[in-house]
Amino acid sequence: MTAGPANTAASELAAVLSYPTPLAEFWRGFSKNKGAVAGMAFMLLVALMAIFAPWVAPYDPIEQYRDHFLQPPVWSGGTSQFLFGTDELGRDILSRLIHGARLSLLVGLVSVLLALLPGVTLGLLAAFSGKVVDGLIMRLMDIMMALPALLLAVAIIAILGPGLTNAMLAIALVSLPAYVRLARASAMTELSRDYVTAARLSGAGQLRLMFITVLPNCMAPLIVHATMSFSSAILEISALGFLGLGVQPPLPEWGTMLASARDYIERAWWVVTLPGLTILLSVLAINLMGDGLRDALDPKLKTAS
Repeated sequence: MTAGPANTAASELAAVLSYPTPLAEFWRGFSKNKGAVAGMAFMLLVALMAIFAPWVAPYDPIEQYRDHFLQPPVWSGGTSQFLFGTDELGRDILSRLIHGARLSLLVGLVSVLLALLPGVTLGLLAAFSGKVVDGLIMRLMDIMMALPALLLAVAIIAILGPGLTNAMLAIALVSLPAYVRLARASAMTELSRDYVTAARLSGAGQLRLMFITVLPNCMAPLIVHATMSFSSAILEISALGFLGLGVQPPLPEWGTMLASARDYIERAWWVVTLPGLTILLSVLAINLMGDGLRDALDPKLKTAS
């Protein structure tokens, strides 16, 4: 007689323990996309190399070896001393790529955060406010989106001056309208839900409705967009560096490396190809991760196993 309830309790406990956690459910959806997993593995490798750059890089990124100007990579007739060859000043390209990952990833992360936080706030404010405030915010965003992104970033840097900090601010301002529009659209969709009505009737204030009740249910598309914006930020800082408006020499940055090597394309292909290939693979990996996040976070877009 006592074994029955005990077995029932044990079965219920086993069922609860076997129920997938949100993290396990997310990983199951994410791991179905093999490209996303490969992209995440590549970006983890890049991030680890960036974090441990002083110990991983074989040389100082700004040290010049005057006896090794434009030395080719080891697979193209070079020596094992410089695996990826050297640039026009005799600096080790592999070391500069590893240290350059620090700046590129830092710019991408900071730019996304600088655009995400005010963008979400303005988007929620537009969704919860009246037509006047909503109209003012959205018309300002429309004006910003009417300008080409790179041109707007160049104009901002022309006012603020070139440099790493100003480049991050410019990229964040360029990315801001997309976050505002996405946050507003997601919040407007959630406002008609029953749980929001129940929260209003229970006496929840405006700020609580915005940031506690509605925002958590709007995070999935924002996370996906932030991932995609991360790759866009890497491209934009590389473009600004190529134009001489981003990170200033001698700091190693992928776009700056391309700019300094453009005069040597014909006789030293590696000084242009290797930084460009690094940018290509990094952006591709982040975009693949964004696809996986979309599949995992949006049930309507989950890929079939």
